[in-house]
Amino acid sequence: MDKEQPLIRISVRNLVEFVLRSGDIDNRAAGVDRDAMLLGGKIHRKLQRKMGAGYQAEVPLKHEVTCQGFTLSVEGRADGVIQQKEGVVIDEIKGIFRDINHLEEPVEVHLAQAKCYGYIYAYDHGLMEIGIQMTYCNLETEEIKRFQSVYTFETMKAWFFDVLGRYEKWARYQLEWKKKRDGSIKQVVFPFAYREGQKELASSVYRTLLRKKKLFIQAPTGVGKTISTVFPAVKAVGEGLGEKIFYLTAKTITRTVAWQAFETLREQCLRMKVIVLTAKDKICFCEETNCNPDACPYAKGHYDRVNDAVYELITTSDELNREILEEQAKKWRVCPHEMSLDVSEWADAIICDYNYVFDPNAHLRRFFGEGNKGEYLFLIDEAHNLVERGRKMYSAEIYKEDFLKIKKLVKLRDERLTERLKDCNSQLLALKRDCEGYQVLNSVSHVYLKLMSLMTELERFLEECREEEIRKEVLELYFTVRRFLNIHDGLDENYLIYSELEDTGRFKVCLFCVNPANCLKEYLDKGNSTVFFSATLLPIHYYRQLLSTTKEDYAIYAQSPFEPKNRLLLLGMDVSTKYTRRSRQMYRRYARYLLQVAYAKAGNYMAFFPSYQFMEEVYEEFLELLKEEGKEAQEIEYVMQSRHMSEEAREIFLENFGEAHPNSFLGFCVMGGIFSEGIDLAQDKLIGAVIVGTGLPQVCRERELLKSYFDGLGYRGFDYAYLYPGMNKVLQSAGRVIRTDEDRGVILLLDERFSDGRYQETFPREWKEYGRCTVDHAAGQMKEFWESFAVGQPTGRTE
Repeated sequence: MDKEQPLIRISVRNLVEFVLRSGDIDNRAAGVDRDAMLLGGKIHRKLQRKMGAGYQAEVPLKHEVTCQGFTLSVEGRADGVIQQKEGVVIDEIKGIFRDINHLEEPVEVHLAQAKCYGYIYAYDHGLMEIGIQMTYCNLETEEIKRFQSVYTFETMKAWFFDVLGRYEKWARYQLEWKKKRDGSIKQVVFPFAYREGQKELASSVYRTLLRKKKLFIQAPTGVGKTISTVFPAVKAVGEGLGEKIFYLTAKTITRTVAWQAFETLREQCLRMKVIVLTAKDKICFCEETNCNPDACPYAKGHYDRVNDAVYELITTSDELNREILEEQAKKWRVCPHEMSLDVSEWADAIICDYNYVFDPNAHLRRFFGEGNKGEYLFLIDEAHNLVERGRKMYSAEIYKEDFLKIKKLVKLRDERLTERLKDCNSQLLALKRDCEGYQVLNSVSHVYLKLMSLMTELERFLEECREEEIRKEVLELYFTVRRFLNIHDGLDENYLIYSELEDTGRFKVCLFCVNPANCLKEYLDKGNSTVFFSATLLPIHYYRQLLSTTKEDYAIYAQSPFEPKNRLLLLGMDVSTKYTRRSRQMYRRYARYLLQVAYAKAGNYMAFFPSYQFMEEVYEEFLELLKEEGKEAQEIEYVMQSRHMSEEAREIFLENFGEAHPNSFLGFCVMGGIFSEGIDLAQDKLIGAVIVGTGLPQVCRERELLKSYFDGLGYRGFDYAYLYPGMNKVLQSAGRVIRTDEDRGVILLLDERFSDGRYQETFPREWKEYGRCTVDHAAGQMKEFWESFAVGQPTGRTE
């Protein structure tokens, strides 16, 4: 091998799955990716232990081929190498749920993996021929079926180099593009004058990426955290510290901001391919998202055409925006969503939702599947959202009633499936009888075993069923059970198992992930480095404990660049949202506060409430007050967030804040909802926020379990379960007000509990100075604040 030549690496699995795929997209195949389930790993290890002394397990193999201008390294790990008198056999093991007797031949890509290992092993050991064995094992019965064949070395060589030859142009493109990209990165400089503290922030990000560590950043609004993380990450890629940037976020609007940051750098001639991944239902060309060749023309023959579509796109355009992706998909008649996932493999930066990386049921398998690893740099925006999202992704639940429903549906159609459903229902019925409200369980392994038996029959039924409506119902249960089995296989001390009889009468068993840090680690470890950042990452120890397992993580607090005098922070001491204090009189007092805010200065305000019900109660009192107060009050305009707003309705709601209003305009919103984070209403679009209550989540089963769990670990359980999540909503809502240097605004925190030291521990540093008020004196304090900005000063806020 020429040591001077660049090296391009690809795994055996990725090679064969990429080059040899063909045919249709068909979501009617129930067992998609079943061999990659966690359960498959158990079967591998069990079978390998049974094979005796002549069986060598998990054999690493690598073969390097010199191409023109680079060396291509194909790497992988054979499940087994068997030494026999007759010769050597490569063993490839696949765990499946379907009845193995229905398998008449190996799946093509499975056999191709084994053949790659066979060629490499034969080459390394000078063998003239080699045996290939495909071992399929049913995950429930552990019944085995094997397919065996023998190939000459010359036959294997010709086949291997044909596969490699079809990949060579992609490898060459990858190398040539990297040169262009890295050359352009060297020319890029920070696109703005650094704000106070911004250069230190960007430097901290770069140092973290250099040292392959994790960094937690509490960065108040206005610091410019997006460009301050994107820029050093781009520079790190240019220095060889990473190959691909994953910018992860929970909100669509934040993905747009991230895209704009990359576009700003591209204005300096940065050559970087950036893609935003869009949800399937949003980018689908069909009226109904039904991914099978009978329902969708773009699904039919998709895999026959998609590689050509992708290659043409990446070799002719640096732009990968949604319009271009859709145009290319229509041209080649392929699924736009699936094509965009393939394009992401050749992108330098991927902007997407958390689930594309962390969700075991939705992650990008090409990057984060079993055995995959890369030089990834993770930038995790709005990281405060990842705690609850992580808990949801790594928890699973099953309902007794779902099994009974499907049992009734298939009773006259499939006796075997009916019996398995009956077994599961009986297990859950026994647990239900022991449950009074709820019960924490030590184990549900007996349920797990019955579910394993059920999976075989579910998969068989789904392959045979031709009644589409019934098939949809059964498929839903299939995925629910599969998720439960997967999560059960990873249970550890970070989980609680409980059963609950809900108020509706439905009975469930839940595998509840109380601390998602260990599960997140599995995916973060597939990359080089991670930066968590948010405007509300307080208290930092809470997020470090629930998002990371390492003690060596860095943490920094970016100072707010805005003048404290531009903001008035008031704590209303004569109101409370506690359930014991709620009354019409209290709702009216809150309504009076809103009126005082509107009177103090004409402008746009948002009021954030702990729930729709509380908001509606105050809203009714507010309308009564307007009638009672007379003409001045009746000139105040208002709008209320509804429970189920369409995207169009949201836009109309926000457009109100961009329009000129002769008098005050007040938006009634729910804390933690769509308008409490991610929206940017700078300058006169919003001059005040009224935060009603501490945002504490409602008392429920899982919150109480969290409280008990963290109490048991010696932490303040109430804070972990209620206070910290609640105050995060408060901080997010308050963060809507001051967005730029020119902004002036008021923030009212209306609940007596805000004066409690435990709540104030979560206040950001810039909230060091605040005032206290009552409903009778709030207007005077606000008027004094607004009058401090004399006419003629460039405040953007004078009347």
